[in-house]
Formats: sequence, structure tokens, C-alpha cells
Amino acid sequence: MDGGQAPRSVGLVDLVGQLGTDLAALVRKESELIRAELSEKLRGAAKAVGDIAAGGLLLVAALLVLLQALVLALSKVMDPVWASLLVGLGVAVLGGLLVRVGMKALSPDELKPDRAARQLRKDAELIKGDKP
Repeated sequence: MDGGQAPRSVGLVDLVGQLGTDLAALVRKESELIRAELSEKLRGAAKAVGDIAAGGLLLVAALLVLLQALVLALSKVMDPVWASLLVGLGVAVLGGLLVRVGMKALSPDELKPDRAARQLRKDAELIKGDKP
């Protein structure tokens, strides 16, 4: 055999101890993998947020250029001051309407989960044995 040594029998306690050690190492490695993957995903998300911000700034710049082009086009048929005022007032009215619509959508009445509350009432009535 192995130079006269008797084969070592592994006891149940040794196996359970090794299993605990292996499980701890596995959990540690898995948590390191999760941490590394989350870190990579967060870096990608941060880059995406930067891209979105840069795109938004470019869109605002494009809107300003297009509004200026509208002012120049209108200045062919009216005084440039009046063309600027007209475009400015039009954009202000549109912006005000959008803010108003957005604020209404964020009101507490609009945010209440009406359908879920109605369904919960129906479920409670059903459990009680009442007719819906």
C-alpha cells in the first residue's frame, strides 16, 4: 500500500467540519462575485446617467437654436422685437401648461391606489361573506 500506513478513515465529524469550511468559502466567493458584479453595473449606470445628462443638455441647446430660427423667420414679416416676444410668450405658455399638467398628476388624489383599495374592499367583503 502506502509504505505501510493504514488508510485513514474520515469520520463524520471531520466531514461535517469540512462541509462547513467549504460552505463558508463558497458563500465568501459568491459574495465577492456579487460585489464585483454590482460595482461593474453601478459604473455602467453612472456612465449612462452622464450620457443622458449630456444628451439633455444638447437637446436644450438644439431647442434654443430652433427657437432662435423661429424668431428669425418671424422677423421677416414683423419687427424682430415683436417676433422675439411672440416666440418667448408662446414657449412660456407651453411651459406653464406642462408644469400645471405635471403638478396635477403629482397631486395626492392622483397618486392614491384607487383600484387596489377597491379590490381589497371586495376581497374583505368576500371573506366576510357579504355580497360585493
